[in-house]
Amino acid sequence: MLPFLNRTEEKVLISNALQKAEGQLIVVYGRRRCGKSRLLRELAGDRMLYFPADQREATLQRAALAGMLDTKLPGFSDVHYPDWEALFTNLHYRTASADAPIVLCIDEFPYLVGADAALPSIIQGFIDKFPARKVHLILAGSAQHMMGGLALDPTAPLYGRAREVLRIRPLAPYWLQEAVEGLSGAAVVEEYAVWGGVPRYWELRADFPDLASAIKSLVFSPFGILYEEPTRLFQDETRSATQLFSILSLIAGGCHRLSEIAARLEKPATQLSRPLALLQDLQYVSRDIPFGESEKTSKRGFYKIADPFLNFYFQVVVPYRSALESGQGEQIWRLTEPLRIRMLADIWERICRQALPKLLGDMLILPPQRWWQKDTGTELDMATTAYDRKTLVVGEVKWSDTPDVPRISAKLDRILTQPAFQGYPQVIRVLFSKSAVTAPGFDLCFSAEDVVSSLK
Repeated sequence: MLPFLNRTEEKVLISNALQKAEGQLIVVYGRRRCGKSRLLRELAGDRMLYFPADQREATLQRAALAGMLDTKLPGFSDVHYPDWEALFTNLHYRTASADAPIVLCIDEFPYLVGADAALPSIIQGFIDKFPARKVHLILAGSAQHMMGGLALDPTAPLYGRAREVLRIRPLAPYWLQEAVEGLSGAAVVEEYAVWGGVPRYWELRADFPDLASAIKSLVFSPFGILYEEPTRLFQDETRSATQLFSILSLIAGGCHRLSEIAARLEKPATQLSRPLALLQDLQYVSRDIPFGESEKTSKRGFYKIADPFLNFYFQVVVPYRSALESGQGEQIWRLTEPLRIRMLADIWERICRQALPKLLGDMLILPPQRWWQKDTGTELDMATTAYDRKTLVVGEVKWSDTPDVPRISAKLDRILTQPAFQGYPQVIRVLFSKSAVTAPGFDLCFSAEDVVSSLK
C-alpha cells in the first residue's frame, strides 16, 4: 500500500474540529481516488464509526447504518427506523449523556441522497434541533459538484452548518518521489504528465518497473483498471457522460475556443456554458486568458484540459480506441511518441507556472499566465506582475537539457517591446529547463529538480 502522503493541513483542520465538546458537521469532498477515504481512516480513532454508503434503497441503508452503530450503541438496531429523521433523533438521545462526542463518518454520501433527496434537510433539522448534540458528523463524497453545493450553495439546506468544508485536491508533483522510488526531478515531471496528482494512480503505477509498461497495462489495455476511468469520473457528476466526453474529445483534438466547440457539436454556444462551467469547477478544464487581459471581458479565452491524466487519455487513448480494443497497444505506443513528447512539454510548462510563486520566495505575484499574439503566432510561456504592479516577471520554459539560451533571450527581448509589457520599473527574466544551465540574459534559472522540490 502507498504510504499516506501529505494532507497535513487537512488532518489538522479535521482533528481540531473533532476536539470540540459539541457535535460538529464536517464536509469532505473531491475527485475519486484522491485519498478522501484514506484520510478519514487515518484519522479514525476509537470514537469514529466509518460507514461506506452504497446504492441500495434507503430502507436497507438505514438498517446497515443502524447495525454499524450497534458496535458503539448496543441495541441501536433493535429499533425499526421508518425514515432518517427517526434514526438521527434516536442517535441524539442515545449519545446525549456521553462524555465526548462519537464521530460518525458517512462516505459516498451522495448515494444516500440519491435514495432519499430529503436527507440533507433532515440533517439540517438534526443540527438545528440539537445544537448541543454529542455526534460529530463527517459527510464525504466523490460527486464534487453535489458535495460542494451541499455546504457552499446559499440555497442548500446545510449551508452555513459545516465547521469545515474541505476539498481534497490532487497532490503536488513532489509527492510522486515518495510514491515511486528512485525518481529524479525530470522523471517526476514525465510521470506527472500521465498520472497527474492522483495517489491511487501512483499506487497502481508503482507495481510496474517503468512508466511505459504501466501505461500499456493500466491505460492502453482494454482490461486495464484505468481504461474506462473518465467515464467513471463523469458518472459521479452527471447522469450521462456523453456531453462531457464529447467536449473533452474536441478540446484534445484542437478545438480550444467556445465557437469552435459549438460548431463541431452543432449547438448554440449558449448551450455549452453549463457543461463547460461544470468541467472548470471540477478542475478538469481550464480557460487560459492572455496576460494583460481580464478574465471577465476577454474574448480570447483558450480552453485546455487541465487534468494531466484526462489530457493524456483524450489525446492518446480516445483517438485510437479501436486499435487498442484489437490489442495493438504496442503499435499505438510507438505511433504516439511525438504526441507524447509535445504533451510532456505542455505539462512541464504548466508545472513551472504553478511553481513560480514558490520559487520567487517572499515576492508576492499574481497567478502567472501565458501570452500570445494571434497575428504573428508569437507566444510567451509565462508572465505575471508583483501585487504592487511595479515588477514584471516573464519566463520561458524548455523541456531540454541544453536549451538555446541566446536564441531564447533574443526572442524575449522582442516580446518585451510589446505594449502589454511596458511601464514596469523592474523586469525579472526567468528560464526553466530540464537540467540546470548557465543562462546569460536571464535573472533566474530553474531546473526540474528545483521545480519539483518547490511543489510540496
